[in-house]
Amino acid sequence: MNSKKTYPFSFSILIIAVIVCFLANLSLGSVAIPMASIFKTLLGADLPNNTWSTIIITYRLPKAFTAILVGSGLGVSGLLMQTLFRNPLAGPFVLGISSGASLGVALIIMGASLFGGISSLILSTKWSLVIAASLGSFLVLLAVMLVSVKVRDTMAILIIGLMFASLTAAVVSVLSYFASAEQLQQYIFWGFGSLGDLDWNELLVLASVCLVGILLSIASVKSLNTFLLGENYAKSLGLHIQRSRIVIIIATSLLAGAITAFVGPIGFIGLAIPHMARQIFNTSNHKTLIPAVMLFGAIVLLICDSIAQLPASDYTLPINAITSIIGAPVVIWLLVRKRKMIF
Repeated sequence: MNSKKTYPFSFSILIIAVIVCFLANLSLGSVAIPMASIFKTLLGADLPNNTWSTIIITYRLPKAFTAILVGSGLGVSGLLMQTLFRNPLAGPFVLGISSGASLGVALIIMGASLFGGISSLILSTKWSLVIAASLGSFLVLLAVMLVSVKVRDTMAILIIGLMFASLTAAVVSVLSYFASAEQLQQYIFWGFGSLGDLDWNELLVLASVCLVGILLSIASVKSLNTFLLGENYAKSLGLHIQRSRIVIIIATSLLAGAITAFVGPIGFIGLAIPHMARQIFNTSNHKTLIPAVMLFGAIVLLICDSIAQLPASDYTLPINAITSIIGAPVVIWLLVRKRKMIF
């Protein structure tokens, strides 16, 4: 059982693990790059092989930083939703945010023919997909926020979020039915998720939004700990339930919405990482859990991305598939080993 005295040691191990996974992620891929060349590039030294330097700086560094941001952001947003709804099966996309983003992208990809001609070409660019996914997430968020103002029961908000997800999924299904094979394939590939499509400018935008979401999460630590005691007890302690709930929903929406907009819907991480952190640290205190979840999320997604690259091969597997294949057995093992759910 972890005590407060062991937390610094545990966090030190996790930070070292993040650094090791980060360097391994830079080294592995279709082209194996020696670790010495990785260090030289990070220190600004020139490499004899210019191709290696280009691969590291232009492709692998942004991808590795994206994995850290996505893993941390989805882990924190999943933790917020599980605490808010006091439901271990809740994840970052439980409010329909991912479905809203998927609908926005589906309208651009499979509904682009409605705009025709030049408009269709403009709407198929990378930034148009990001903007469409962001707008879809925002509209669903707006609907959930309006509901949260009217509805006092937190579980009712959860159910309404699931209904929004079902509604948007139904619209996407209709669009898919009438889409061409090429459009359908493009949408499916977007749904696989990809960490390697961001350049430095896009990464900066994603990092800025994630930073705001994480800062809101940290500011909500006291509220999150109080929510675990139940809403009635939280009210007796003087917590403003509705205001705290709105801040938590906004933080989750910023994290999950931005990540989905830029890299696609990445499954498993937001649902499972909070459970891994609880089992390892044996605590429900969010002052400990938030940084723990960020580190665990970064480690798991860096490992999954390294595996997805299929080192020494030109093939790349869908990151969505790898996160579940690798992560699910780990969570099952932890739960069986501990023999109880910490929540």
